[in-house]
Order: sequence, then structure tokens, then C-alpha cells
Amino acid sequence: MKPGYSLRARLLLGAALVLLAFLAGAGVAVQRAHEDSVRAAHYVRLQGTVYLLLAQAELDPAGGLVMPRETAEPRLSLPGSGLYAAIYNTDRGQEWRSASTVGMRAPFRRTVETGQWHFEAVEGEAGTSFLSATYAVRWAAGARAAPLVLSVLEERGEFKREVRVFARTLWAWLGGAAALLLAAQLLLLRWSLAPLRRLAGEILRVENGEQPRIEGLYPNEVSGLTDNLNTLIQQERVRQTRYKEALSFLAHSLKTPLAVLRGALHDTAQLPAAVEQQVARMDGIVQHQLGRAAASGSARFTPPIAVLPVLQRIREALRKVYADRGVAFSVECDAGLAWRIDEGDLFEIAGNLMDNAGKWARSRVAARVWRDGARLRIRVDDDGPGFSDTESILRMHVRLDERVPGHGVGLAVVNDLVASHEGELVLGRAEIGGARADVVLPAP
Repeated sequence: MKPGYSLRARLLLGAALVLLAFLAGAGVAVQRAHEDSVRAAHYVRLQGTVYLLLAQAELDPAGGLVMPRETAEPRLSLPGSGLYAAIYNTDRGQEWRSASTVGMRAPFRRTVETGQWHFEAVEGEAGTSFLSATYAVRWAAGARAAPLVLSVLEERGEFKREVRVFARTLWAWLGGAAALLLAAQLLLLRWSLAPLRRLAGEILRVENGEQPRIEGLYPNEVSGLTDNLNTLIQQERVRQTRYKEALSFLAHSLKTPLAVLRGALHDTAQLPAAVEQQVARMDGIVQHQLGRAAASGSARFTPPIAVLPVLQRIREALRKVYADRGVAFSVECDAGLAWRIDEGDLFEIAGNLMDNAGKWARSRVAARVWRDGARLRIRVDDDGPGFSDTESILRMHVRLDERVPGHGVGLAVVNDLVASHEGELVLGRAEIGGARADVVLPAP
């Protein structure tokens, strides 16, 4: 992630772009609608001027057009007023123009179908432009009739001023509305992102050791994140504690074997036996403490793994180890069973249980793994002599029979691993006559 990356800035920028795009689109649409409305209003006014001219038009006995000196529209009598009119008698080639056209060449339309209105914008001299309304009629006065084309022009200056004033007012209001909406959006984002700022502050305090975990109450969208963070924090602290304890126990436990070896240096006759005995003892101590330290613990964030392949690999390995004694290993497990656990932990738990059972079994070891509701059950039975002391065997350095090395270490490692998963290890009597080890692991 780039330094200075801000979620609030990104959201605000996105909201601002969407808002500005929406207001710009709405503004353009409203401006065009207003422009069309103003243009239509001007055409209606020009249409009314045409009707006024028609009301004043007369025909002489020869069918010529006769217009009064003064028209009903005062602007038509004022030169350069911006409103201009012309009537064209197509049969006689006669044209009448209003006094307002004096000194100018107005682009009047002379051809249009009888009875039809024609509205358009036309260009004149020197870059001037006009709105034009033209109407063709066959005008009758008594027995006389003549085809007339009436055309009225209005300079677009007034039209443009109306559109420009409205556009200036519209964009001023839209700009103000955009500023207010952006300010409101900024306040809303600040309020909405306040839980994330509080969460960041709590995480910083956790990093600085000022508090042990995230303790605040957060919205539903964030509470899942805080729960997972607390789980990670707890797992990391448990792991650190386990490493510290393992090192401390290891240092303490090795003192006695080292002292025995140091004393045996002066007795060369007993030295080989003492070295063999104490090295075996230290090896068990190291295995036990390393197993405790390496336990992954609750595997909430570990992907589920298939259980049966792990059991099959353990079975094949142990068959080779105990081939000379002819011990048979059987595994019962659903092929589709998968569990959220570290593969190394599953190897340690099932492997140590089956290995210890193989050491004491006469001819048979049966392992069964199944799902019991929201729990995983691991059961290993053997047909050996069974346990005489199910409590002391789980404590380090207590061995039921020195002729079978590693018995207590393996079960002690399993006990610690199961405890790290908040599970339970129960030792008892198997139905096939020997020992039974039952492990219950709750769902992570």
C-alpha cells in the first residue's frame, strides 16, 4: 500500500466525481430545456405578430396588397428595433416591409407551402442572427384573393440574453448546492469512518503494550474484523508464552542430566552407561519441549485439510517401523472428512498416539477418526497390557517401562498439543483389551 493512502480521500473523491457528473448532466439538461422553452415562447410571439399583420392586411381592387402606415406592433415602426416583418404577394411579385427594416437587408423567407408555418434560426449580415416565423396563406377580401407569404424576424440578442441570465443563475445555484453537498458528504464520511479511526487507535495502543486487546464496541461490518484481530493477538501471545515456557523448562530440565554427566566424568567405568542413559533422557526432554513450542494451537485461519491421507501416511510409516513384530495397523475414517487444523499438529497427535500404541501392542492397533457434531474425535486402541496409571503417564519423565523408550514423551506431547487446541485427551481401556487414547478437538 502506498504511503499516505487515504480511504476517506478516495471515497470523497469518488463521491465528488459522481456528484459533479450528476449535477453537470442535470444542469445541461435543465439549461437546454429552458432554452427550448424560451425559443418556443419567442416563436409564439412572432406567430402573434404574423396574426396582427394578417388582421391589418387589405387587398385593392386589382388584388394588390395594401398595408396601413402604422402597424399594431410599435416595434415594426421603429428602424433597427430588432423586430422586422415582410409580406410577399407571390402572384404580383409585390413585397411589403415594415419601417423597422430601413437601411438593412433582412433574410426573409419568400417560399413556404400554403397553410404551413415555418420556424427557424437564420443568419444575416455582419454575423447577426434571427429567429424567423413564416406563414403562407391565400388571403381573400370579398371577391378578391391573393397568395401571401408573411415573414417576421427577431434578432436573437434578447433570446440569448434570457438564456445567458438563466444559465448564470442556474450554474451559480448548482455550484452552491454542489459545495454544500460535498461538505455534507465530508462530514458524513468522517462520521461513518470514525469506528475505523478508533480501531486504528486501539491497534496502535495494543502494539505499544498499552492495552491487551481490542476492547471497543464496533458496527457489525467491523466487529468481525475486531474479533479476528483479537483471535490473532491471543494466538500470538499464547505462542510467545509457549516458546518462553519451553525454553525455560528446557533449561531447567537439562540441569539434572548435565550434572549427572559431569559427575560421571570421574567414574570412567560408569561413564558409557551414564552417557547413554542421560542422552536418552535429554533427547526425550528436547522432543517434548520442542513439541510444545511448535504446537500451532487453535487453527481458525487454517484451511481445512483432508484427514484420511494423513492417517494413511502415518499407518504406512509405522508398518515399516514395526514390521519385525508383525503389528497390524488399521485406519477407519470417512474419505470426505476435512478439519481446520495445522497438518503438522494432526501428524503429531495421530502419529504419537499410533506410535505409542504400536510400542505396547501385541499384534493390533486400531485408529478411528470421525466427526461428532462440531467436534473431531480421534480414538486409538491397542491390544497390549493397557495403562496402569493414566494420570502420571501424561507427566514428563514418568515411564511405565524403560524397555520401551519414549512412551511418556509421546503422550505428553499429544496432551500439550490437544490442550493448545482447547481439546481433551482421555486415557482408558480399549474393547480389544489394551489401552485406549481418546482425543476430542472442538471446532476452531
